[in-house]
Amino acid sequence: MIERDILSQRIKELQIKEFLESKLFGAGYSKTEIKRTPLGEKIIVHTSRPGMVVGRSGKNIKDLTVALKKNFKLENPQIEINEIKSLSLDANIMAEKIAVSLERFGSNRFKNIIHKTAEEIMRSGAKGVEILLSGKVPSSRARTWRISQGYLKKCGEPALKFVNIAYKVSKLKSGVVGIIVKIMPPNVRLPDYIEMKPEEVKKEGKEAPKEDSEKKETKKDAEKPVAKESKKEVPKKAEVKDKKAEVKVKEAEPVKKVEAKEKVAEKPVKKVVKKKVEEKAKPVAEKKDE
Repeated sequence: MIERDILSQRIKELQIKEFLESKLFGAGYSKTEIKRTPLGEKIIVHTSRPGMVVGRSGKNIKDLTVALKKNFKLENPQIEINEIKSLSLDANIMAEKIAVSLERFGSNRFKNIIHKTAEEIMRSGAKGVEILLSGKVPSSRARTWRISQGYLKKCGEPALKFVNIAYKVSKLKSGVVGIIVKIMPPNVRLPDYIEMKPEEVKKEGKEAPKEDSEKKETKKDAEKPVAKESKKEVPKKAEVKDKKAEVKVKEAEPVKKVEAKEKVAEKPVKKVVKKKVEEKAKPVAEKKDE
């Protein structure tokens, strides 16, 4: 009995969603949320054009509440409207936009319409887009046109969980055309995505052995260009030359002083020799005179 009640409730919710989608076609309808409260059923409608849903002085909402009471036997349905800000990331709104533009301009401009919508979705920051158009477009023979951009998951849990899928129908003169739009939003975090935290990187750097650091230094030295090394060596050589020149000057100064002292010492020696020669010469002359 409990299972039957749950199934009946789910079927009723699905019928309400389909009813609202058919009534609000062209008003930027996205999705509905149904919540059960003690006062009654709370129905939240997400749209891009809340003014068209409300109508003048709330006429459209009143009509919707009356229709929900009659068709689905709801006691006190309360309708709330939420405006969607990122329109180009909603698959239902973009599929509805393609359907409306095909009905307005016909099947001759279908390629231009599909490419423009795909570019608009990617420009808004989506990771990937896929648009499928099947039907008698543009010839009398039915076929499927496919356009895809970016990265999109096709199978597995990420495809069911993260990808937004919408199905819409547009009625043309040639027949009914089916539209499928798949969008992967930008805030999706896939299970194979890995991100390194800065704290972990610092810890790894501290615990690294010294050999790795020495290897890194040798690699950096090897990667340095030769021109830079030559530029750095030039001032060092000049400094060495200046030091050598200073040493030579210092060594040369005491040598000159010593030579001067030797010359000064030589002068009195010569005078003494002359005096001795004169003294020797005097007695020789005196002997000759005698």
